[in-house]
Amino acid sequence: MKNIIFLLAIFILGLTSCDNYLDINVDPNSPSSENVTSDMIFPGVEMNLASSYGDFLRITGGYYSQHYAHSFGTSNYVDYSQFKMSATRSSGTYTQLTTRVLNNLETVRQQSEESEEWGTYLAATTLRVFTYQTLVDAYGEVPYTESLDLENISPAYDEGETVYNGILAELDFALSKASTSSVVCTNFLFATSTADEWIKFANALKLRILMRISNVSNVQSELAALVAEDNFPTSDVSFDDCWADETGKANPFYQEEYATYFGSTQINIVANIAYMQTMLESNDPRVAAFFETNGSGEYKGGVSGTNFSTSSTYQSSYFCRPVFEYDMPVYLITVSEVEFFLSEYHARYGTATDAEAHYKAAIEASFSSAGLTGAEDIYTSQYPWNTANYKKVIGLQKWIALGGTNNFEAWCEMRRLKYPEFSDVTGDDIYDEVSAVFSPELYEIGTLYTPIKYNTELGTGKLLQRFKYAESSTSRNSNAPANKGDAVPVFWAE
Repeated sequence: MKNIIFLLAIFILGLTSCDNYLDINVDPNSPSSENVTSDMIFPGVEMNLASSYGDFLRITGGYYSQHYAHSFGTSNYVDYSQFKMSATRSSGTYTQLTTRVLNNLETVRQQSEESEEWGTYLAATTLRVFTYQTLVDAYGEVPYTESLDLENISPAYDEGETVYNGILAELDFALSKASTSSVVCTNFLFATSTADEWIKFANALKLRILMRISNVSNVQSELAALVAEDNFPTSDVSFDDCWADETGKANPFYQEEYATYFGSTQINIVANIAYMQTMLESNDPRVAAFFETNGSGEYKGGVSGTNFSTSSTYQSSYFCRPVFEYDMPVYLITVSEVEFFLSEYHARYGTATDAEAHYKAAIEASFSSAGLTGAEDIYTSQYPWNTANYKKVIGLQKWIALGGTNNFEAWCEMRRLKYPEFSDVTGDDIYDEVSAVFSPELYEIGTLYTPIKYNTELGTGKLLQRFKYAESSTSRNSNAPANKGDAVPVFWAE
């Protein structure tokens, strides 16, 4: 833990790189906390959020969504490739999100509420809501109502629906207090001193949450009011323009998978055949934006559930690595994602014309984020709008779009929309580990497949539905519930 003196020294020196704040952790009950302002705390909160959401959750989401497969020669993430998650694997991320993000955000919220700095209060509440949404979407149930009582080492776990209802109320209250001119403390996300962009981000987050629960709760009136207000971000919400090509300052995923700051790096992540072949089949130019070519200048994807350890052919240079640089954004929510939600809203509650318009806008926005043009062929020829099958067309294109920006949210939406679906073809059919025979032509375009080695608790033809409760949360908590099965959906996917 960085002490207060070091925190102040960093602030006074005026360092501008995001990750300089990564290790800041301020105990909100510390006697010295009154001397620490929101301007000092908030950037550290942001970077701890970016570190977990942009690295661990990107990686796991990528494997569970079959955007990623595992490379030859290492086994670091093979369990994710098999649709598994142990109680220990997510513990560090859970601790970072609760201790370094939520606890410190509560300090900012308390300070800003007392001083009636409603712009800062909205910013802190929005990130708090974002974090709890992420935790519920991963674990299903988490401590919420008792979670920030630091003297209580056994907080009760709340049902996911309880948490969602609570954070929606928190977000509504914060939005009611802030105006576009409300002052916001120092922050990396928008680097502005007023609340206008934070209001739009909060609205987009509210849209995501309402749409996520819309199959299990009647929130049509809330959605209608939010859509009618039409005050959403006009550019992707991401941590951008703040990374440096140095140890501890680069994009978290880049530092994990690509950087050579500590010598050579292991190659773990490659494209998955499901994602790769689906884009190649439709001549989707996002392939080149999302993945490098392999050693032979071709686009090839691997298979879930193996690391090709028995092969002398399908080694690390055979498959394609994701395109990634030290300064690439950590996306929290994109314009494309918002437009897909609006398309679904209109398909369910509005008109087919509006649904189609937003569907096209979502794909256009995805292309724009990737620095590309030519989206029209995708939504006119390859995947045209289909009102009768709106979940399928939205599900497939959202899977493709989020594969390049936000793999964790892709996994969430796949569990909710139930698309892409599993085919009868399995990973074993596509690649025989014993003979090392690779038959990519057997893969069925636009589908998922059971990994070669798979999670037997989950079974075949199923996505992992939840993380096991983090050991760092349960080990000393006498109120921790027994884990639900890996095939048991979180409440909004029931």
